[in-house]
Amino acid sequence: MFIPFISQPRLLRRKGGGGGGGHGGSGGGHSSSGGRSGGSSAKSGVQSKGATIKSGSSSMKASTYSRGSSVPAVIPPGQLFAGRIAGGGTRDQIFGTRTYGSGYPGIAGRGTSGLNFPFIFWPLAWPTAVGGGGATAVYLHNHNEYGDPTNSSRPGGAMAIATFPSLSNPPTYFRVLADNATVLSLIGDLSYNCTSLLSTSSPYYSKTSAPYTDTPQPEQVVQYYRASSIALSVDGYNNTATYAADGTPDSPLPGTVDLKLLDCLNQTIALAAPLIDGASIRLSTPNLGAVGAVWVLWWMFRFF
Repeated sequence: MFIPFISQPRLLRRKGGGGGGGHGGSGGGHSSSGGRSGGSSAKSGVQSKGATIKSGSSSMKASTYSRGSSVPAVIPPGQLFAGRIAGGGTRDQIFGTRTYGSGYPGIAGRGTSGLNFPFIFWPLAWPTAVGGGGATAVYLHNHNEYGDPTNSSRPGGAMAIATFPSLSNPPTYFRVLADNATVLSLIGDLSYNCTSLLSTSSPYYSKTSAPYTDTPQPEQVVQYYRASSIALSVDGYNNTATYAADGTPDSPLPGTVDLKLLDCLNQTIALAAPLIDGASIRLSTPNLGAVGAVWVLWWMFRFF
């Protein structure tokens, strides 16, 4: 999808091997050359990597640059969220908007309660302290379902952040929020692709993940991804639509935001965020009955 405050998508892949060097092009992918959101513009010299994702007693392999899971299945009895559908999300569906609850393929509206898991990963869990407890903030709070940010049961582990300050003056502080495995995986790709725009000497620059406490806040998010399981935020941004009635237009970004770095981070996350790739599984689908679907999920988990 087109992101209104940045250029047309031009996604960059991190090349395998080696170190140092800049990202694939001046301006961190800030280009009007076009390209497909979540798609692939370069196929040579790429080493896909990722993370091992724990979900209950199961382990799955999540890969960067992969297309994603093509096999939706019903979560079997005895596991968390039994009866909901897991899987089916693909790379070209990864973009959401600035609204919490966006990024679910085929679903509009805000909030995440009761929804399926198209990318396997759970949505972010905002602390109960955010939003001031008002009625318009209720959609942000799903702790009865997904626990608090420290819940280690979530696929990929407890929520974590990484901070990416820009070289611009004044600097813009971007933060990536997701499960710990996803944040750790993304740090390398973001640092590699966007290195010429990053202040890597800053004491705030993240070389590893940090536990999420209270920063960022929901009103600072400029983009959700992967069914609202990843967020990119900007310090100093206050999207008043977050706590207003549903459908309220988003607030504009501050004029000091480094748009080139924002573009680079945004496009790299879309391309490199780990996805569970179940394309090789061909057993059944949810509409063929609960028994067959249970076996699909069991085999999906067994293969990773």
